[in-house]
Amino acid sequence: MNMICAQPRKAAPHSPEGTSQATITRAIADCAGQALLAELMLTPKLELVDRRNYGANRDMDLRTSLASARAIAPLWPRFVEIGYASAHIAACASLPLVRPTGVLCEQAMLRATQGVNTHKEAIFSLGLLCFAAGRLLARETRLTRERMCSEVAGICVGCVNRELNSTRAAHAAGERVFPRDGMTGARVEAASGFITVRMAALPVYDRLRLGGVGEDVALLQVLLYLIAANDDTNLGSRGGLAALDHVRAYARQLLREGVALAPDGVKKMAAFDDALVAHHLSPGGTADLLGLTWFLAQFPTVHEGADRSGSPAFRSMASSRS
Repeated sequence: MNMICAQPRKAAPHSPEGTSQATITRAIADCAGQALLAELMLTPKLELVDRRNYGANRDMDLRTSLASARAIAPLWPRFVEIGYASAHIAACASLPLVRPTGVLCEQAMLRATQGVNTHKEAIFSLGLLCFAAGRLLARETRLTRERMCSEVAGICVGCVNRELNSTRAAHAAGERVFPRDGMTGARVEAASGFITVRMAALPVYDRLRLGGVGEDVALLQVLLYLIAANDDTNLGSRGGLAALDHVRAYARQLLREGVALAPDGVKKMAAFDDALVAHHLSPGGTADLLGLTWFLAQFPTVHEGADRSGSPAFRSMASSRS
């Protein structure tokens, strides 16, 4: 991390040039928008808004969340473009550059939902990944999951201590829980280079998809792995550490039973959903990680020569970037 700070790059062009660059920017932005939809439409999704119900939420439903995703969609390319234009700035000094676009996204979200926070943490995390992708593109660096996550970690150096240990009023669930339980939600995940997604989710998703498992079933299975591994700040905020531990233990038990891969897997997931709704326990932070998993899965690993998603844009990126 310190090496990133100590070695700022020379100035890069201010914006992507040429049709090819614009196409790649659009493809990255489209992936961010599709990640929100992939997470939202997955059903049954455990006390979260989906096609089955709206969980224990009283201020949002599927229509509200879809309106939010549509309102945010036009702004995803800005994150990539700002990253491209600021690639010459040290990673550890670049976070303030991305915040104005994040604020615009939040404002668009709140207008579309009449004040309901549907995607604030997703905007933070996916916006950072798009921003990181733009910085890598400006350096003509091959886009891989690992490089994008490492870039985000460099961008977020120190942000947890600076923001969550400050004396300002806390608004997000992760900020309310942090002083009590030490959980920091989206910020600590970003500062770690999305370690939970990389270690607990992507290997499972890759293995299942390569084995021929359909996307929805693979994502449901990944959701359980994430719940079992993640210190979900929404769960902690609503039910405390005891509830968090109970839900994680339940997820591990279901995994031992095969859950989504079992003949009665969807039925068991629906029963888990009903239990969480009854106790008003929502793994909302884990849902955001599920969207990040889908987003990162569209890109190759550092060891792959081509993207397994089949996207022509990303096959081009994989083969043309050094």
